[in-house]
Amino acid sequence: MKISVEKVLNKEQLDKVFQIREDVFVIEQEVDPAEEYDEFEETSTHFLAKLDDQSAGTARWRFTEKGIKLERFAVLKAMRGKGVGQALVKAVLEDISSHPESNGKKCYMHAQLDAIPLYAKFGFKQVGEMFEECNIFHYKMELYL
Repeated sequence: MKISVEKVLNKEQLDKVFQIREDVFVIEQEVDPAEEYDEFEETSTHFLAKLDDQSAGTARWRFTEKGIKLERFAVLKAMRGKGVGQALVKAVLEDISSHPESNGKKCYMHAQLDAIPLYAKFGFKQVGEMFEECNIFHYKMELYL
């Protein structure tokens, strides 16, 4: 199985990203579409992961006043457990590290409970109390570059 992760550069790729998020968050996890899609879509850097040339997962990151926020990590149910999530985290962190303005900044995310072990493999640490977002339990996780 071949996993590839590409930075989204066109509308066709972005449509695939939105379809994955629709399948994972809106349909599978029952997140309200109004909560899933936001004003940061155009200012975020999006990624599309493929498994054997089939769309499999996505993620995005953006600069905020608090640091660098990693968001919207999603892997299609049939593609989970095959390394797609790890490939996405690695690609996103490499892309962030390539930006000079990211040096010394805090990377952070709101991690669903099931995904905490994945992010911990990359050095992210849980911070604070568990909280609920879109009816799903999360922990804030942080990593300094």
